[in-house]
Amino acid sequence: MNLELGGRRALVTGSTAGIGYAIARGLAAEGAQVVITGRTQASVDGALARLRVEVPHAAAEGVAADCGSAAGAAAVFARIHDVDILVNNLGIYARMPFFEIPDADWHRFFELNVLSGVRFARRYALPMAKRGWGRILFVSSESALNIPREMIHYGVSKTAQLALSHGLAMELAGTGVTVNALLPGPTRTENTERLRADGGVVNQIM
Repeated sequence: MNLELGGRRALVTGSTAGIGYAIARGLAAEGAQVVITGRTQASVDGALARLRVEVPHAAAEGVAADCGSAAGAAAVFARIHDVDILVNNLGIYARMPFFEIPDADWHRFFELNVLSGVRFARRYALPMAKRGWGRILFVSSESALNIPREMIHYGVSKTAQLALSHGLAMELAGTGVTVNALLPGPTRTENTERLRADGGVVNQIM
């Protein structure tokens, strides 16, 4: 497959493992210059080393920052001034009965799963539009449409991502920048295995 991504720069939030890493690897294999992000330098370095083994010709760099916070996003923006492809993959999930979910968890899920994508799109979308080309993806979930009883707060945040991507697509219509949401189903990753082992505690996709 040739997606003609040579020379394009792609940033994937939360991309040291799981779906985010798989997306980064796929983009690198297509010739894009990939920026991997994760919360720790060790996780970023490990992902870059793995990528260079799996995709020997990969052009890749990494930034260690918490992309789910305003300060962490600002740290990425200070290093990465411009991108052609933005994949908002960062997210958290947890199993918890609705009546036991405190306000703090609702705020945290909205901050990480929704506002993180808002911040990154707000920073990178307009320069894409000025150049007349760009791609923005939000990694939502089938849980956005089929709200899981045991993860209502997660499902609500994923539904919000659909609304966000739809609204932004209308905002950028005609500019050459496309905005889409992906709705993967249950996926076996490092984090889902930890979720299974830990009995449903919150995991952050790194």
